[in-house]
Amino acid sequence: MKKIISKLFGVFSDDLGIDLGTSNTLICMQNKGVVLNEPSVVTVYSRGKKMYDVGENAKKMLGRTPANFETIRPLRNGVIADYEVTADMLRAFYKRVSSNRLFHSPRVIICVPAGITQVEKRAVMEVTREAGAREAYLIEEPMAAAIGVGINIFEPEGNMIVDIGGGTSELAIISLGGVVNKSSFRTAGDRFDTAIIDYVRQKHNLLIGEKTAEEIKIQIGRVVALEEGEEDSSIEVSGKNLLNGLPKDITLVSSELIETLSSLVQEIIEEIKVVFEKTPPELAADIRRRGIYVTGGGALLRGIDKKISAGLNLKVTIAEEPLNAVINGINVLLNNFSTYSKVLISTETDY
Repeated sequence: MKKIISKLFGVFSDDLGIDLGTSNTLICMQNKGVVLNEPSVVTVYSRGKKMYDVGENAKKMLGRTPANFETIRPLRNGVIADYEVTADMLRAFYKRVSSNRLFHSPRVIICVPAGITQVEKRAVMEVTREAGAREAYLIEEPMAAAIGVGINIFEPEGNMIVDIGGGTSELAIISLGGVVNKSSFRTAGDRFDTAIIDYVRQKHNLLIGEKTAEEIKIQIGRVVALEEGEEDSSIEVSGKNLLNGLPKDITLVSSELIETLSSLVQEIIEEIKVVFEKTPPELAADIRRRGIYVTGGGALLRGIDKKISAGLNLKVTIAEEPLNAVINGINVLLNNFSTYSKVLISTETDY
C-alpha cells in the first residue's frame, strides 16, 4: 500500500500541504514551497452563513461588523467547530493558490493536533475533500514540526517537540520515525489572549477585544523579568471604559504582563513533566543531551525559552522559523514522500 500511495503522490506536481490552524492557515505546494499564509477567519452574512470574505480581510473585521454580518473563527482548540464555514474557507484558499493555472482536485496532506480523535480525523478529511481535494492524508503537528526544524526523525534517538499554537499546544517525544509519548492541551495562544483581556479589564477597567489582545501579546508579551539594563517595552491600547462606557486609552508595559503570562507557561512546563514521567529512561537521557525544541507562535513570547529551561533544567531551542516549522515539515514530506510516508497517521483506506 505504501508503494501505491507513493506512486500516486509522485506523479502529481500540484499536491498540497495544509497547516489548518486555529489562528492561521498555511498552504504549501509541492516544488513551490509556501504559497499562502492567511488568518483562519471568515466573515459571513448572518442569514444563511454565506461567505462574504476570508483571511486577512476578514480578520480586520473582527469586532467591527454590523448586524447583518458575522466574523467567526471556524476552528477552535485545534479542531473544526463549524464544518460548512471551514469548507468554504478552504475552498476560497484553494482558489487563491490555483489562480491563473490549470488546477484540479489536488491530493492534500493536512496537519492535525496530536490528541485528535477518530471522529475529528474523519471530519478534517471530509471537509478537505468537500473543499475540493481528491484525497486527504493526515500528519500530527509535532511530527511535522520536528521534520520542519531539521530533526532526523528516523534515528534511534529521542527528540522532544513543544509546538505552542493558537488553539492547542502539542508535546511529543519522537524516535525511530514514530511518536513515543504525546500530549495535546489547550494552554496556547488563545489562552494567552484571554488572560490579557482579563488582566486589562481587572487592572485598568478597560474592555478590549481579541484582536487587540493578540497585538498586545505580539508587541510586548513577556514571561521572564527584565534583565539589568533592558528597557521595558510599551504599547498604547484603546478600548471601552467599563465605568462609563466611553472610549479610553491606556499605556501597557511588558513587565505588567509577566505574572499573567508566566503562569500559563508554567502550565506548559507541568504538562511537559507529565510527559516525561511516561517516557523510557533512555529517551529521557537523549533529551537531556539534546534539549527541547519549541515551535509555533507561542515560541515568540519573550523569554519563554529561559522560563521553560529554568523550570526543567534542560536546554531549550527556539526554532529558526517557529511560525512556519509545521508547514516547512509538510513541504519536506511532499517533496520526499517515499521517505516520509510512514509518518502519516491515517490514509484514505482507514475509512
